[in-house]
Parts: sequence; C-alpha cells; structure tokens
Amino acid sequence: MNEALLNLIREWGDQLLLGLQIVMILLIAFLLQRLVARGLARLGRRYPLPPELLLPLRGGIRWFIIGGALIMVLERFGVSATVLWTAFSGFVAVAAIAFFAIWSVLSNLLCAVLIMTVGPFRLGDLVELVESFDKPIVKGRVMDINLLYTTLQEVNEDGLGATVQVPNSLFFQKVLRRWRGAEIQSINPTSNE
Repeated sequence: MNEALLNLIREWGDQLLLGLQIVMILLIAFLLQRLVARGLARLGRRYPLPPELLLPLRGGIRWFIIGGALIMVLERFGVSATVLWTAFSGFVAVAAIAFFAIWSVLSNLLCAVLIMTVGPFRLGDLVELVESFDKPIVKGRVMDINLLYTTLQEVNEDGLGATVQVPNSLFFQKVLRRWRGAEIQSINPTSNE
C-alpha cells in the first residue's frame, strides 16, 4: 500500500514540478520583457531617440523573449530545440520558394485588377509598349483582358498580324502609348473597324 502511495506522490510530484518550472519560465520571461521595456523607455527619455526606433526595437525584443520562453517550455515537455529549429527553417524555406514561385502570377493578377479599375486602356484601343529610347516592343489592338494576360492583335503595314498575349504586369513596367477607338479612325480612316 505504501509503495503505491509513494509512486502516486512521485508521479504527481513530477507533474507539479513540471508545472512549477513552466510557471517560473513564463514569469521570468514576463518580468524580463517588462524590465527591457522600462529600460528602453528610460533610454528614450534620457537620449533623444525617436519613437520610430524604439517601438520596433521593443517589439522585436519582446518577440525574442517570448520565443525563447516558448522554446524553454517546449523543452520541458521533451521537445528538442534542434527539432523545432529544423521545422521552422524548413517551413521558412518552403514558404520562400512558394512565394517566389507565385510572385509573377500574383503580380499579373494585381495588374489585371489595376487595368480594369484604373483603365489605362480598353477593349478596341490601339496600344504600343515602348522600351527605352523609343524602341517599340509590341503594338496591337486590345482584343481581350483577363487576369493574367492582355491579348493584342498586332497591327502592321499589311493590316492585322499575329495575336500576342502580353503579361499584365508588363503594362506597368514599360512606357505605354494608347490610341482610343475613335482616335484610330482619325489616324487611319481606311481601317475596317
């Protein structure tokens, strides 16, 4: 009977000790964060430091202390800091790769929204993208505007040419010349619009 009671006391004692350690870690982290915040506030009053510098510094130190306390608490539960660091760095690497992989798609989507709302050109307009020093890239009539591309029907001396799909982001990176549908009639009255 005493053996079972001793085992129960040991088991509960270990759990209470673990809980006490976690409470102490959190309490020390809280007090350390408050101490650093007061120290930075005192430093800001003593020296003419701008609040734009102190606010992010205080937030960064706060998150550093919270992260350290979290790692210590998880170590108390048996989770290795090496495993946590490996998981975190793996997640950051995958997120960075995914971000760069979809960057051009997101850029084209945002530019499509801007084209549709701001209206630098419309369907039927004649547009020309120009590189620096007046070197034309592409010139054509706007046939379609979708979320990724703007479709142009190229215009050449013989009439209409090939269909070209231009990424929407290119319209915000290059110089754009535009002729509205009515203006095209006055420029080229023989066209069959």
